[in-house]
Amino acid sequence: MKNTYKSIYICLLAIVMLGSCKKFDESINTDPNNPTKASGTQLIANAELYLPGLSSSPYGVHYPQYLSNTSFTDNSRYVTVNFNFSGLYTGPLMNLENVINNTGLDAIEGPVVNQIAVAKILKAYFFWHMTDRWGDIPYDEALKGAAIFTPKYDKQQAIYNRLFTLLDEANAAIVTGNIKNDIVYGGDVAKWKRLGNTIHALMALRLSKVDAVKGAAEFNKAVTNGMMIANTDNLSYPHLADQNNENYWYNQFTRLGRNWFAVSKPVVDYMQPLNDPRLSVYANKPTNTAITTYVGLEYGLPGSTTVTIANYSLLGSNLRLQNSPVALVTYAQSLFAMAEAAKRGWIGGTDVTAKQNYDNAVTESIRQWTGSTTSVSTYLAQTDVAYDPVNALMKIGNQRWIHLFLHGYEGWAEWRRTGFPTFLAPAPSNNGAQIPRREAYGTQERSINAANYNAAVSAFPYGGADDLNARVWWDKP
Repeated sequence: MKNTYKSIYICLLAIVMLGSCKKFDESINTDPNNPTKASGTQLIANAELYLPGLSSSPYGVHYPQYLSNTSFTDNSRYVTVNFNFSGLYTGPLMNLENVINNTGLDAIEGPVVNQIAVAKILKAYFFWHMTDRWGDIPYDEALKGAAIFTPKYDKQQAIYNRLFTLLDEANAAIVTGNIKNDIVYGGDVAKWKRLGNTIHALMALRLSKVDAVKGAAEFNKAVTNGMMIANTDNLSYPHLADQNNENYWYNQFTRLGRNWFAVSKPVVDYMQPLNDPRLSVYANKPTNTAITTYVGLEYGLPGSTTVTIANYSLLGSNLRLQNSPVALVTYAQSLFAMAEAAKRGWIGGTDVTAKQNYDNAVTESIRQWTGSTTSVSTYLAQTDVAYDPVNALMKIGNQRWIHLFLHGYEGWAEWRRTGFPTFLAPAPSNNGAQIPRREAYGTQERSINAANYNAAVSAFPYGGADDLNARVWWDKP
């Protein structure tokens, strides 16, 4: 697998939009540096290279307060307001659109319908990530190349409906037969199908505050079609022990020598009293040997603060190895969704089903992060962890937040939707700035797409300016 993965990466370097390698292993006469024909699975693989960036971010990781800065604290004080989404359009989404609309896909790389279905699942996933960050964004008129340079912005509600349809199409189209050159699942389309349906369910749950009827219907559709069944189904990006494809946090800590990221006080203060077995993975103990416990760093410190790094818990060493994987969509996440859906009455079973899925979610989260479940029963038996009907949504929300550690944008989205955990507070001494509710559009949109940009801002669902405080459609006040 490792050699094949390296071959894929080398060949990816040769891609120029529609160009790609036709094969990797079948012919020694194919020059990977001189591609001659567009390859659907190669374009899919190129899009997959962008996946870890949806999680490994020096911005998103701070919004749900997973990490605190030891220095250069601007990101945890929300100094950056505007974020550019154009790279996601011109990179992975354009590659995926070329697969979806390509009439010349090569069946030697796997059933053509499966290549298109996988591209649709990835397209839905990237757009879901984007619309949850910015709200209304270009969709219907996007990815048209020279035909439309200034696309209109679509309402987030409409985008969600388009993405539900896209995932329906992918689910219905998949047939027996794996695809080639797939980095994350090794071409296993059964796993892709379960991923697509799990994404569908997680998206449906986002509607809990704005359209519970639609949310429940879409959620049940995903359950019927088949969601993840084990941690082996997780969408997890496998980095390499290679500088060209290494983990972001390895690059920060080891290659650049930046010990800037400590585990936050909210995370440590929640996990440590519960003897959470995941804490030893999430955090290192302080290098100051006089300190024997984990110590979280206060969140959002003023930039002038001097931090003695040796006194605090930096991000866990095993999460920042050169080849440490990045978890994006997980089985435990789907189980937390099932628990919440049962508690909300979206699926049957009420508290009995909710508890079963909650317990299983915590179990699979601990298994995912630690590789063991020996401590699960003791952990679940604690009053502050054990499921109870009165505080069910809070328990689910808190444990989901801990499970999503490092996947900042997803943890932030769930905090915005549910309000859990309730103990997260804005950075102190920060001129009253609140925890962001969205990210503002890139500043270039005001000049290159002014009319559509202005129309989008004026139609924000709950008012406000193009800043960090306006809300996306599903984040109803």
